Amino acid sequence: MAANSTRVSYFFLALVMTVVILTPSLVSGDNGFTDLKIRKHLKRLNKPSLKSIKSPDGDMIDCVPITDQPAFAHPLLINHTVQMRPSLYPESVFSESKVSSNKKNQKFSDITQLWHVNGKCPKNTIPIRRTKKQDLYRANSVEKFGVKSQKSIPKPKSYEPASVLTQNGHQHAIMYVEDGVFYGAKAKINVWKPDVEMPNEFSLAQIWVLGGNFNSDLNSIEAGWQVSPQLYGDNHTRLFTYWTSDAYQGTGCYNLLCSGFVQINREIAMGGSISPLSNYRSSQYDITILIWKDPKEGHWWLQFGEKYIIGYWPASLFSYLSESASMIEWGGEVVNSQSEEGQHTTTQMGSGRFAEEGWGKASYFKNVQVVDGSNELRNPDNLQVFTDQENCYNVKSGNGGSWGSHFYYGGPGRNPNCP
Repeated sequence: MAANSTRVSYFFLALVMTVVILTPSLVSGDNGFTDLKIRKHLKRLNKPSLKSIKSPDGDMIDCVPITDQPAFAHPLLINHTVQMRPSLYPESVFSESKVSSNKKNQKFSDITQLWHVNGKCPKNTIPIRRTKKQDLYRANSVEKFGVKSQKSIPKPKSYEPASVLTQNGHQHAIMYVEDGVFYGAKAKINVWKPDVEMPNEFSLAQIWVLGGNFNSDLNSIEAGWQVSPQLYGDNHTRLFTYWTSDAYQGTGCYNLLCSGFVQINREIAMGGSISPLSNYRSSQYDITILIWKDPKEGHWWLQFGEKYIIGYWPASLFSYLSESASMIEWGGEVVNSQSEEGQHTTTQMGSGRFAEEGWGKASYFKNVQVVDGSNELRNPDNLQVFTDQENCYNVKSGNGGSWGSHFYYGGPGRNPNCP
């Protein structure tokens, strides 16, 4: 009996030790993701590549065949034929001068991405920023990786400023036009590297192309630059896109982190770092973002700069935006997670300076335009501005001259007037 008892004890001891040894390999990350779940998701995101390029910022860029990109996992795109170029461009898009201001320290055509210094992708491939295990660990869940939270769109008419801080901490300083029929939007967006205090916060500047109402059926196409430590694991300023067809509930994502957006360009990586960046009282840099609806095929196209046609969101992804947009917004957004004491964080929007500081100090959007029913770029009518908490971040509009419709925006977050 004693021998049997001893053998049983050894068995249970060995079993416990096995569980202890195996557990770390089964569960990883602070939020208890399983390695199996992580591996499966990484396999979905990281497609086999023909070439990989190491970027100076630590990114790995994989050159993936166009036909193997994540877009075609979407149920609506299983038999989709890639459209390699838009049928029509908005009038005047390529006739604009690259130099739209006589400011001597303003730079126009030399914005690039850091990975370009180490190579380029072959023809018939697209560059995809590789997702790592650590990226998934930072997310709230594997399913939520690359997905924006709800309540992240500014709603000028229905939001009461006093209640905005309860809406997941998203705060905005924007220019907008509403109650119209729009087929696209464009702007030159000043690029900076704002400080982001907390890992779960972000700071961005973007264009929103919106259809529907602000409830469960909102359609949104978004593009611009962002600093997001939780998404990217660093504080680099990065080019990004986003889309949703149900108000961020279950559809859409950043960049190519889910199926949907079809990329055709082999030179620009979504989520890749932008360089160079603007500096306070020094050289200023901006990027051009254009989103427009192809009148023939109906897809929504994205252009970066004056020559990079990145790709498109197929019309079949949307309900309202399958026809047109009803509202356009341009501007900045941050997440303020607040401290335990209820203090606003010091996450900056734009340059971190208030709008009234102006050129070389505050961040700007200029040459703000919309695409009309004739597929022409024009200055919008009835432009308005909106901010959730003007003591934290504000906006100041202007019009005329080589800048056309424009605005300065931004701010430092916590300050004596924004406790």
